[in-house]
Formats: sequence, C-alpha cells, structure tokens
Amino acid sequence: MAQVRQSVHVSLRIAAGSLAVSVAVLAIKFGAYLLTGSIALYSDALESVINVLTATAAIVAIRSAARPPDAEHPYGHDKAEYLSAILVGTMIVVASLAILWEAYGAIRAPKPIDAPWTGVAVNAVATAINAAWSAVLLRQGRRHRSAALVADGKHLLADVVTSLGVAIGVALVVLTGIDVLDPAIAVLVALHVLWSGWTVIRDNGSGLLDESVPVTELARIREVISRNAGDAIEIHDLRTRHAGRTIFIDFHLVVPGSMSVEQSHEICDRLEAALEKSFEGAVVMIHVEPEHEAKRAPKQAQVIV
Repeated sequence: MAQVRQSVHVSLRIAAGSLAVSVAVLAIKFGAYLLTGSIALYSDALESVINVLTATAAIVAIRSAARPPDAEHPYGHDKAEYLSAILVGTMIVVASLAILWEAYGAIRAPKPIDAPWTGVAVNAVATAINAAWSAVLLRQGRRHRSAALVADGKHLLADVVTSLGVAIGVALVVLTGIDVLDPAIAVLVALHVLWSGWTVIRDNGSGLLDESVPVTELARIREVISRNAGDAIEIHDLRTRHAGRTIFIDFHLVVPGSMSVEQSHEICDRLEAALEKSFEGAVVMIHVEPEHEAKRAPKQAQVIV
C-alpha cells in the first residue's frame, strides 16, 4: 500500500509539471503564430490549448483515483483515470475539427506568411520541450500504471510530430511561394490530431469494460499461484481485470475435504501475499471449494482458466 501511495504522489508531481510545461509551450507557440499569421502554426498552437486542458484533467483524475474505497465505491475510484483519458481523447478530436474549420477558411482565401523563419525557430523551441516531456510522461505513466499520464504523453508525442510537419510545411510555402500550402498543411495536422484522439479513446475504453490483464502478465500470475499453491488440489476459474494501478485477481481454490479451515486459510494467505508482492496494487479474492468441485484431479495444483 505504501508503494501505491508513493506511486500516486509521483504521478501527481509529474502531472503538475506537465501543466506548467503545457502553459509555457502554449505561450511560445501562440507567439510563433502571432509573428507569422500562419494557419499551420495556428493549428499547432491550438493543439497546445488542449495540452493545458489534458494536463489539468490528469491532475483531477489522479487525485480522484487515489481516493480509498468507500460505501458507494467499494472497489475504489481507479477508473477515474480512464474517464479522464477518454475526455482527453474527446477534446483532441474537437481540436482537430476546429483546425479543419480554420484551414477551410484559409484555403478559400490564402495569404502570405510574415517572418516565416523566425516563427519556425520560435516554434522549434516549443517542439523540443514537448519532445523531452512526452518521453518523461510515457515512461513514468507506464511505470506507475497511470492511464492519465500515458494519454497525456501520447498526445504530446503526437504534438511533436505535428510541429515537425508544420515546420516543413511553412518552409515549403516560403521556398515555393504557394500560399495555399499553409492551410493544406493545417488539414494534414488536423487529420493526424483526429487519429491521435481516436487512439486515446480506443485504448482507454477497454479499461472501462473490465479488460483482462495482458497475456504476459496473466502468465506470471499463473506461475506465482502454481508456485505457492502448496497442498491445494486444483485452482480454476482464474479471472483478472485492471483499473488504473489496481489489478483484481480472483479464482477458485480446491482443497482436500479433510483439510481444516485453518490450513486452507494459510494457503490463501500465502497466495495473497505472493501475488501482492509480485504485482503492485493487486487485490486478490479466493473462493475455497472442497475436492469434489475439482474440474480434474491432477497430482499438483494447476491453473485452469
């Protein structure tokens, strides 16, 4: 439990840092847009507005998810991070539609870009900051099982790709003199942002639907159970689901009919301790059954799903 609290504390500090970075990047990018009047740079700046909103949403979600279980939410509040991530994805989609609208107007009435190289240089500073911070968010988000931080990191990474594309587009406008390329690049940016938003929504929707843990993690769970099952006859109906940092593990433990309640309880305690040690934030539920409930009669305990 102490590890979980520490993980939440670290996640909150990172989310607060993300908000500060997002505000700084937003100011830099809007400065680049004001210098140039470029619709492509405007689209890049508009995406940074979403960065500020998503960083704020991440802080709220992590705080909500860290709340302990209560009478109304006996399984905790971990899924708040998935809700936040889906909200982030929705805002990203809305941003892409706003960019498309601005690009449409500029395609109908294209205009030259002012001080393009200065604007690109200013925007490059913001891009470098985003690239470095997105790497931090993705690494720490996965390490601490924070869906909100991972979603924020993926959005920033998409923003980096967007910014690189915008810089190339502005350079092409200057070199070719074709002003309509500026809003055309903005359209490509919008499509990229739209895909990024859909990906965030898709990846986090599974968490709300009680998706099982990944296959590799499930194999590790089976191994830990089999290694600590002791004198149990069989283990079957293993089920898992994940919600933020919490992994819920439940299964049926078949023991000999002659085994006392105290002995079977000792096996359950050993299994719970082993699983909680191997998987941070694990919540284990074991249903003990007599031997006639076994699905087969092996010599050792086995996991049968």
